[in-house]
Amino acid sequence: MSGPMALQPPGGEGDSTLSLRLADDRTLALRTVGDETLALRLPGGRGAEVDRLAADLADRVGPAVHPYEVAALLESEGLTVEVIQERYGHPDLFSLASALYERVPRTFPEPARPADAWRPDHVRCLLRGVLFALPGLAYLLAGRLWHAERSADTLVAAGLVSWAWGQGLGHRTYLRMAAGRREAGRTLLVGAPLGACLATAAGAALAHEPGAVLFAAGQSLYLAAAGVLLVLGREWLLLAALGPVAAGAAALTVTEPGDTLRAALPLGSLLAAVALAGWVLRTALSAPPAPGAVSPAVRRSLPYGLFGLAAGVLVLLEARQHPWAVIALTLSMGPAEWLLYRFRGLSVSALRATATPRAFRGRTAAVLALCLALYLAPLLPAALLTGAPPAPLLLLAATLWTALLLQAFGVAWPPAALCVLAAASAVALTVLRPPPGPLALSLCCGAAAAALAGCALRSLGRPAAHA
Repeated sequence: MSGPMALQPPGGEGDSTLSLRLADDRTLALRTVGDETLALRLPGGRGAEVDRLAADLADRVGPAVHPYEVAALLESEGLTVEVIQERYGHPDLFSLASALYERVPRTFPEPARPADAWRPDHVRCLLRGVLFALPGLAYLLAGRLWHAERSADTLVAAGLVSWAWGQGLGHRTYLRMAAGRREAGRTLLVGAPLGACLATAAGAALAHEPGAVLFAAGQSLYLAAAGVLLVLGREWLLLAALGPVAAGAAALTVTEPGDTLRAALPLGSLLAAVALAGWVLRTALSAPPAPGAVSPAVRRSLPYGLFGLAAGVLVLLEARQHPWAVIALTLSMGPAEWLLYRFRGLSVSALRATATPRAFRGRTAAVLALCLALYLAPLLPAALLTGAPPAPLLLLAATLWTALLLQAFGVAWPPAALCVLAAASAVALTVLRPPPGPLALSLCCGAAAAALAGCALRSLGRPAAHA
């Protein structure tokens, strides 16, 4: 021979092994044990041991994208070099990891679905819808104690100012809530009484008798107190405050309570709401101050106030003709809030189910259509039962819900501008009276609803809007 013959073929497992390789992994090997002893060993199926290990670790080896991940797994299992060599017939950890990586097919299971962060509180949403409608019972009780028909403008003016102020103040309070509960309480402590004073002054400017001024003041004070309780999440306290009014309205179905109770029960609910709002504010102000809290600019809440004013005008235009339909619309504000949460949750699910921006936009359009259909479906029979034309009520509801949806995602100015334009156009058409019947409100709300839907698809059809 011209030279020494290698004891191991190229690519063998080590310099200390002379192997007679068979077709499978069962190997008859001459292997050095220690430094000086040459021994003949029959492993008895080390490939089977590797197969068994691969089966045991398949669920953790399958998702690996590189053998090094398998090596880290084996190291965490406590396999030593001696065990790897003696039991599995591989010279080191990385050799065994490569063998396992090749044996186990790649599997990438979907991660466990996280909890729905936007799962709505069903009871709370239902309760809020009831709380928006219950105060109307006060007008049923006390309406005959003064000339309500001659002083309607007083309550309308005060109510519009309260709605606009309440929307803007609520948004500003939520901004301050990010800093701390004490900061939110300070915002409400100043803003709620100021809003009540402004609303009372607006009503008094149109009042024809002192009784109307007093009723406007009570309405404004109640709306301010109710806003405090709702923003701070104390809906059950507000429901308790409205107990006397609800009891008086229920009594009207069986008996005449008399003028004294007709006045005392709404006054009791008003005083209870104010007292509870004061107690809740005191609790909020007792929280520790947030270090370095910065007050946001007032202009950030301006579009929310404008939307509140426009929404109030549109609702009042419908209430002039069909007040019972507006009561149904008021009750629907609870389900409307529930659907806002569901839209968020379904949009997050759409992010996981789609792979392209176009597919996500299509999925968002379907979710938007579904939520709108679910919201409007109960209002159709409500309109028919109250004798109201369905078109104005449904288009008004679609306008309000889509605007609230955009506001929930921080898109403030487009819905405010579109709702203000719709309200101004409806008022102008109502005064000029060119379209007959409910056509004016239908035209204005229909155009606003279509524009808002397009704005929602453009703004919310992007994955970045849901990040």
